[in-house]
Amino acid sequence: MPETRFLIVDALGAGKGVRRATMDAVGSGPRYVAGVLENLGRDYELVTSAAVLEKPRLLGRFDVLMVSGMTSDLTAVRRVSALWDRHSRGPKVLGGPIASDWVEALKKCRYDLAVIGEGEATLTELLEKGLSDGVLPDPRELRRVRGLAYAEEGEVVFTGLRPFMRRNEYAKLKPSARAIRGYPGYKALRVYVEVVRGCSNYYRTTMRLPDGRQCTGCDACRTGPLSRRYYCPVGIPPGCGYCSVPSLFGPSRSREVQSVLEEVEELVELGVRRVVLSGSDVLDYGRDVLVEPEPLTDPREPPANLDMLEELLSGLHRLVRRSSGKFSVMVENIKPNLVDREVAELFGRYLRHTPVNIGCETGSEEHCRALGRPNTPSEALRAVRLLRKAGLRPYVYFIHGLPGESEETVSETVRTIEECRRMGAERIIVYRFRPLPMSAFGDMPSPPPAHVSPLGRAVKRAAEEANRASRRMLIGRRMTVVVYGPVPGKGWIAYPMNHGPVVVVRGFHGEPGEIVEVKVTGTVSDRVMEALCMRTL
Repeated sequence: MPETRFLIVDALGAGKGVRRATMDAVGSGPRYVAGVLENLGRDYELVTSAAVLEKPRLLGRFDVLMVSGMTSDLTAVRRVSALWDRHSRGPKVLGGPIASDWVEALKKCRYDLAVIGEGEATLTELLEKGLSDGVLPDPRELRRVRGLAYAEEGEVVFTGLRPFMRRNEYAKLKPSARAIRGYPGYKALRVYVEVVRGCSNYYRTTMRLPDGRQCTGCDACRTGPLSRRYYCPVGIPPGCGYCSVPSLFGPSRSREVQSVLEEVEELVELGVRRVVLSGSDVLDYGRDVLVEPEPLTDPREPPANLDMLEELLSGLHRLVRRSSGKFSVMVENIKPNLVDREVAELFGRYLRHTPVNIGCETGSEEHCRALGRPNTPSEALRAVRLLRKAGLRPYVYFIHGLPGESEETVSETVRTIEECRRMGAERIIVYRFRPLPMSAFGDMPSPPPAHVSPLGRAVKRAAEEANRASRRMLIGRRMTVVVYGPVPGKGWIAYPMNHGPVVVVRGFHGEPGEIVEVKVTGTVSDRVMEALCMRTL
């Protein structure tokens, strides 16, 4: 009997099928799925949804389909499912954030199974119960697998959320490094390496929800024992009202330092040039160790674990030096309330000249608390100042259209954006609020886009003005970039080694994946600069 072949399809951020934004980002989720299959000795291939849409016949070579997507990727996920039905008869498994609305996902996308939340243990059970042979497990067996949804006799069955993994269980997981070869041009992409999973913010929104639930003011989620903060007397989901991470992935848990270093080293040996340390808050790294065996459900106490952060960052710094600067390390999100002088100086020692993303979301302190945010705008501004002084490049996030938004909150947000720029923020990033399943605001209406909303337009305009000044300052500067690929008649697409705007390079005559020094000569658009190749490094 031939061996079962698994196809992993990364549809994250694909929208209708092909990415239009954050084209250079590779998340860690699909590589964790690949790691489960590798650990069990199963044959698989990882591709993007764009590859499937371009060459759908490749689906006929596989027996089981596994697709990962976000809620905004419904169209891409549905298109992959339809193509699979034409070329194969095997089971279809759906995972990632899109599965958090399992009824909608199963109904519209017609997958056999939806894996909700942390999927590694659920997937392992499914493989042991028959999926390894390319067949769906018996329904009686499926009912025993937690973290799963599927259709049975016209009804959707949900088996209940799987308990969150403890840190020692999480430490046993090993994401695949070699799966990165499934991404075209991967040497130039930002490859995300998860260092901490879940979120420590178990505060709750105080706003009234569409179903009538509202905070009673008991304050248990802010002052109670850590293990009791899992639960809310009125059932309000934990975390910032617009975020589903605590509901889906639980409290923060850190990977072992050596595990992270080994993964990064493997990726670099395969040619990866840019690594991003990821987590909902990288400053949660190691804080869970300080409160064990209690869960880390407090976003403010204890403070950052400087010892573990130093061990991690110094180890990565040694790898960078050993490679003679042929790859770079960046960090993703941090919560500003954990940034103090010691944290900023630590980051400055090992991550100087790299961007760091700070969540502010709204400039109103009252709005922050109502949303369930763990920090205030003044703490975000302090973080910008400290990190800029330490030699980092702060990027600050805001969201327009949030529940509770008003002329007053927008006015305060605009002032905060302007102050961020004065404090040294290199870029202001504005998103539109979107209700996410399993978040407190999951049933809230979606707001209109910024161009038809006066309030959204005011926030976006303030961000554009701040960013315009930053882009002007780049003209004439030299930067190090890694080349992605050619654009006929225009030059070569390249990405800054330490992140930044996309660069169209003229005068380059090498190969994709090469690292070159360029001189910025002008702007093409809000997100694209043009530059001249000076030399290959």
